[in-house]
Amino acid sequence: MERSFYLGLAATGLRMPIGADLVLHEQGGAESILYDAERLGKVVADAAVRYKTPLAFPLMDLRLEKADLLSLLGVPETEVDLYHFHTAPESGQVEAVLRGGGRPFSARIQANQGAVRYIAEQTGLLPVGMLIGPFSLMTKLVADPIAPVAMAGAGVTAEEDDGVRMVTRCLDMALATVLRSARAQIAAGAKAIIVCEPAANTVYISPRQLKGGSDIFERFVLAPNRQLCALLAAHGVDLIFHDCGELLTGMVRQFAEELRPAVISLGASRRLWEDAAVVPKDIVLFGNLPTKTFYSDSAMPVEEVRRLTRETVANMRACGHPHICGSECDVLHVPDAAATIRHKVEVMLEA
Repeated sequence: MERSFYLGLAATGLRMPIGADLVLHEQGGAESILYDAERLGKVVADAAVRYKTPLAFPLMDLRLEKADLLSLLGVPETEVDLYHFHTAPESGQVEAVLRGGGRPFSARIQANQGAVRYIAEQTGLLPVGMLIGPFSLMTKLVADPIAPVAMAGAGVTAEEDDGVRMVTRCLDMALATVLRSARAQIAAGAKAIIVCEPAANTVYISPRQLKGGSDIFERFVLAPNRQLCALLAAHGVDLIFHDCGELLTGMVRQFAEELRPAVISLGASRRLWEDAAVVPKDIVLFGNLPTKTFYSDSAMPVEEVRRLTRETVANMRACGHPHICGSECDVLHVPDAAATIRHKVEVMLEA
């Protein structure tokens, strides 16, 4: 789509959550729906219709690419969540992942791809794919990524240290896995893909090193994402970039200027009307109501949701930057707080 499409949505005053998970858990047999492409596609479509948006945002499950990568290395699906590298992957393992693009996807991932195809072929909605970013996937593969990333930021090379070699090789595998998933979703009909890089933040990337001139953010975050952006651009697929982590203003600026997404989605710790100063006006800012706390009336009372919504909308109008008022991340179903969360989402949409 042209950027004018997203700018036009912002100009209408669109408000929306990333809310497919809420709709999913209103259905009977939610777990089985995850493996049924058509039923999952209908859930995604129903969420878009309910929230009056043409953007068919899928479920934000950032575990799937890790499982896909590790399946090639023989890790059982039941062990994926707790599996981490403690030393550098062997070169043969890396090569297997880099060359393994033609292998079948899991049933769960195939259902996601089928849901994208359902949106593309059976509805008039914009089919949106979903990916974890390469850096964030790397952090899920490594038991302790912070120390070796810091060492790499200090100039230690993969040849000099096994920890740096570990995160470097895991990043190579992560990028190959993300590109494989992106190609499949594009083939299924995705016209936009939301790339989620929540780990690209000040926990994993040292602000002190950046201030000192380290190129760690460029090498570990921007460079692999540029390769992903190039793939999307080659197929005419729009980038929606999401990072709800703790960020420096310089990080926001580089995401906007270097990756050039159509939409950039940021967490509730950011003041979007201040970030508007470093984001070009042809990029829509999305968010960023604190929906992660909507489950709790003590942490986020209804009146505070209303106040923050009005504040965000008013300040974005005042600064004149294109904005879609929405959730800071996907809004997850919490069984004991389902009604509370849904009510606060409605307040966000109507305040």
